[in-house]
Amino acid sequence: RAHRLAPAGHHSYLHCLLLSQHRRHKAAILSGVGQSYFADPGQFYIGGDIWYDGTALEAAQFYAKTFPDSAVGAILRAPGDYPAGKQGDVLTVEFTVIGIPCLGLNGGPEFRHNEAFSFQIATDDQAETDRLWNAIVGNGGQESVCGWCKDKWGLSWQITPRVLTDALADPDRAAAKRAFEAMMQMGKIDIAAIEAARRG
Repeated sequence: RAHRLAPAGHHSYLHCLLLSQHRRHKAAILSGVGQSYFADPGQFYIGGDIWYDGTALEAAQFYAKTFPDSAVGAILRAPGDYPAGKQGDVLTVEFTVIGIPCLGLNGGPEFRHNEAFSFQIATDDQAETDRLWNAIVGNGGQESVCGWCKDKWGLSWQITPRVLTDALADPDRAAAKRAFEAMMQMGKIDIAAIEAARRG
């Protein structure tokens, strides 16, 4: 299926925007709350640039209220009209999700997320596993298998209890195999069922 292409000027603008985001040292046209990751000229930055279809701020706000060590940072709004939008539209949103600095880019409908990239969150118990899973799926997301789910923006998440990771790494490979086979039947991970399978 052919992708519907935006005007050439739109892609050129977004390319320039990404470059300027990584090069700028002073947030001269930033609005909103938070500290810019790019503001300190002596600080090396590495993080994730995540593409959204106009919903970067909504997504960042959801992540901030749902996941630990997450927050919305600086918001960059268009200083003038451009091929795909108008002055004042949100172009990028800096946010932290689970301690990872990210930049949400409102790039348009051309590119979609898939399972080739996902965030993985290690959980300590069933209550935390349930809370995160239900928050993602209950907010317009989609269940998948083996602890995977998608949020309403198409981004994939692995909600992985540490009990599961430990079971799969069990030196007793028969126990690990039983845990693995139990996991393969699950959507959201059931910690009690994994522990029971591991014990045999």
